[in-house]
Amino acid sequence: MAPESPTIAIWELGLRLRERRYLLGLTATESGRLARCTQAHVSEIERGRTRATKDKLTRLIKAYEFDADETAELWKLHEHGGQRGWWNKYTGIFSNELLRFFGYEHGAESVRTYSGGLIPGLLQTEEYIRAVIRGAAPNLRLSEEELRVTARKTRQQRLAGDDPLHLTAVISEATLRQRVGGIAVLHGQLEHLMTLMEQHSENLDVRVIPFTAGGFDALDGSSFHLVGFASPRLPTLAWQETITSTALIDHTMTVREYTLAYHQAEERALDREESLRLIRDAAKELS
Repeated sequence: MAPESPTIAIWELGLRLRERRYLLGLTATESGRLARCTQAHVSEIERGRTRATKDKLTRLIKAYEFDADETAELWKLHEHGGQRGWWNKYTGIFSNELLRFFGYEHGAESVRTYSGGLIPGLLQTEEYIRAVIRGAAPNLRLSEEELRVTARKTRQQRLAGDDPLHLTAVISEATLRQRVGGIAVLHGQLEHLMTLMEQHSENLDVRVIPFTAGGFDALDGSSFHLVGFASPRLPTLAWQETITSTALIDHTMTVREYTLAYHQAEERALDREESLRLIRDAAKELS
């Protein structure tokens, strides 16, 4: 199983409370009265953005008439949600939304990534990471840069272990040519990418969209990720990154649009062996 994540525990707890509320035909305002809180707070709990207090959860469980087994499961999720993930120590440098994404990614079964400009973060070398950070924030203090590098390297640990993350990355050929950090850094990054593809052949698939491919929906868009989970209770989430903002997306229809865009990009990509060949050729050109 994927590692336990308090972020996912809080989210699943909220989803199950919302499902029960819908089943009973209650509004969020009515549930807020039962829990002695505002409608907005109920919504935050149901979306997994905040952890319910013991008092509020006790009132909701009683009002929603959960049976003994379901109640035990909810309290177990509440307990797990109170633990600290590795990402909690980075609250001073990352937004709450990004920290939540780290929590979802940590406990995910799979991630499908599209990137048209940079090698995805889970596959970056340390030198490439530093070049990306310095390009985005040239005046960043060295101490914060070190923390950001450490956080990204910690995220990368999910590619290994007993139950590794299954990552499929669809990237444009431009990512192989953009000289982030200079020729030496890019060359090292491409060599690293090939090594990862060989070492993690069972859980890592990198697919390259060549310049010769036709147009597709995501071509002029930003990078995004589709995060999937082992539990059938948990829907797929989307994570989008732009120049000015980042966002976790849980709206079903919006996630569906991202999924369709991802599949279209994947259809334009080369297969695994052809992609590896293109990466190898790009690295040779830098030698």
